[in-house]
Amino acid sequence: MASQSNEVVYRATTTAPVNIAVIKYWGKRDTTLNLPTNSSLSVTLSQRSLRTLTTASCSAKYPADDTLNLNGKPQDIQSSKRTLACISSLRTLRKELENADSSLPNLSSLPLRIVSENNFPTAAGLASSAAGFAALVRAVADLYQLPQSPTELSRIARQGSGSACRSLQGGFVAWRTGELADGSDSLAEEVAPASHWPEIRALILVVSAEKKDVPSTEGMQTTVATSDLFDHRAKNVVPERMTAIEAAIRDRDFPKFAEITMRDSNTFHATCLDSWPPIFYMNDVSRAAVRLVHDINRAVGRTVAAYTFDAGPNAVIYYEEKDSELIAGTVKAILGATAGGWEGPFYEPLAQITAPGVSLDKIDPRVLDVLKDGVSRVILTGVGEGPVSVEDHLVSETGDLVNQ
Repeated sequence: MASQSNEVVYRATTTAPVNIAVIKYWGKRDTTLNLPTNSSLSVTLSQRSLRTLTTASCSAKYPADDTLNLNGKPQDIQSSKRTLACISSLRTLRKELENADSSLPNLSSLPLRIVSENNFPTAAGLASSAAGFAALVRAVADLYQLPQSPTELSRIARQGSGSACRSLQGGFVAWRTGELADGSDSLAEEVAPASHWPEIRALILVVSAEKKDVPSTEGMQTTVATSDLFDHRAKNVVPERMTAIEAAIRDRDFPKFAEITMRDSNTFHATCLDSWPPIFYMNDVSRAAVRLVHDINRAVGRTVAAYTFDAGPNAVIYYEEKDSELIAGTVKAILGATAGGWEGPFYEPLAQITAPGVSLDKIDPRVLDVLKDGVSRVILTGVGEGPVSVEDHLVSETGDLVNQ
């Protein structure tokens, strides 16, 4: 077995994207393995707007226990069964490589130092755990030089956060529910790359950067245990929608994609409302965003925008680049300069727009006031790629945290 110097610090750094589901994952048939009750499908968002940056490092000079630092704060990694499960699975794969090739350094026995930073609020309904666990799994896999594909690694990321398995790939990603008890067939696969439909854009209305009242895991358990609608959605509604939306993506049929996306968001939140006690992730601002999208579509005379809401109040509005003025231009006119976020690479087509794409007298006046007062910032983004290996390490060559 190969040995290594006590001073060597091994490092690998990756970025990973946020994904926003259009067919929602909600409910687990196995809470330990994070096996879903139904399949789901998401759009991977561009890392030019939203991303997690994670460095995985290991060294014999580190203290004995693995450590994790998130957004500048040490985390109690030993209390996170999900994190430990991911690391254990990755270590096992590295150990198999070392057993097969004695010339490899014995990295599997070294303590890990993992440092991660998000460029967006954590636990604010922006799928931070998905990007975080995807980045962690990809970074450690790169550190260990594992040969497994993103689809194979998705089984591991799933144990950290269910939706993290979808952030291991770009474009349009399906997480298959699977049937086997060990979860080996519950994995994520790319339905279409970002290059298949690069015109897809997303406008996120950030309603609140505060943590949500009911954490997703707790909310899921309540819904599974108490909602009569939940079982019907999982067994009857989602399978048909998965087939239909994959066809819409394949055909780049935006109106069809949009209607399925909106209907599934509504059905998901209906199961939350049907839970006992009821769970409210959407608020008045969320509902105003729903009304806005329907008013825009009605005014234009075709479906040009689609809303979707995860387990939180933030609205994600999908549209095609050619309709940027109609959707983003209208939102910009409503919010004015009071909301931040009107910048970045996806803002350029909107920079010169001064008038709304849809006349504001076509929008319910109640919507205008609620959105103007209730949206703190916007995020302009689009469909993007999966994790990317970078050299922008958060751990120095000597093992110290950078920028601390």
